[in-house]
Amino acid sequence: MIVKEDFLNKTRGLFGLNLYEARIWTALLSRGVSTAGELSDIGNVPRSRAYDVLESLEKKGFIIMKLGKPIKYLAVDPGEVVEKVKKYVNQLTSAKIKKLDDLKGGDVLEELTALHKQGVDFIEPTDLAGAIRGRHNIYTHLESMVKGAKKSVTIMTTSKGVMRKIEALKPELNRLKKKGVNIRIAAPVTKDAEGSIKSVSKDAEVRHAKDLSARFCIIDDKDLMFMVLNDEEVHPTYDVGVWVQTPYFASAMQGMFNQQWDKMTPANKMLK
Repeated sequence: MIVKEDFLNKTRGLFGLNLYEARIWTALLSRGVSTAGELSDIGNVPRSRAYDVLESLEKKGFIIMKLGKPIKYLAVDPGEVVEKVKKYVNQLTSAKIKKLDDLKGGDVLEELTALHKQGVDFIEPTDLAGAIRGRHNIYTHLESMVKGAKKSVTIMTTSKGVMRKIEALKPELNRLKKKGVNIRIAAPVTKDAEGSIKSVSKDAEVRHAKDLSARFCIIDDKDLMFMVLNDEEVHPTYDVGVWVQTPYFASAMQGMFNQQWDKMTPANKMLK
């Protein structure tokens, strides 16, 4: 091979190519112009596959076929290829988003929702719980929980956590505030978090959680998400959240939070 295997794998991932496509393309880039047979030998790709791989690369805009005998192929400038791939990914993403948006109010979503409601009837209370790995997944589930709030949202978090949560949840918190949902956030009020806290002050009541270290969210006294690791010590990929839907436990946690909440200093008094 003319290039290292790890470079080939990186190229495949970045440009969405299979192994043979990556080998043929990098071989052609190194030659500038070449025949299918030459590229097959250089790229270590079976000759029986070389032509269909080259045809695929041509359709994707990575190479140009030069007419003549023998047929030769010309490599497109990688910078131009990057722009083509970006355009294709944007078009593909837009098309997928449109299809998903079109599902709203449609028969497919209605049937899927009906199936889900049917399935919920068979769920035991002990099944309404689960562990969620990775901070991105945790926040995605947290956002879904907050969206469904009808009465209250209670958040207890760290100084860095409050910045992350406000950034992720601010649009939803604003929407819920307009619907009359009571939103309370307890977190250490630090200099770094000052801007985030001020930005959400009209939608949520924020108080200073001094000497308290916990990360959880309670929705309507029934849904609870709590993080089991210290966010100062864990990489976001390995963060773990536990979600449970249990009015008994959630309301008990809410009661303990309320006792501490009354002792906390409002953030607006500290940020003046």
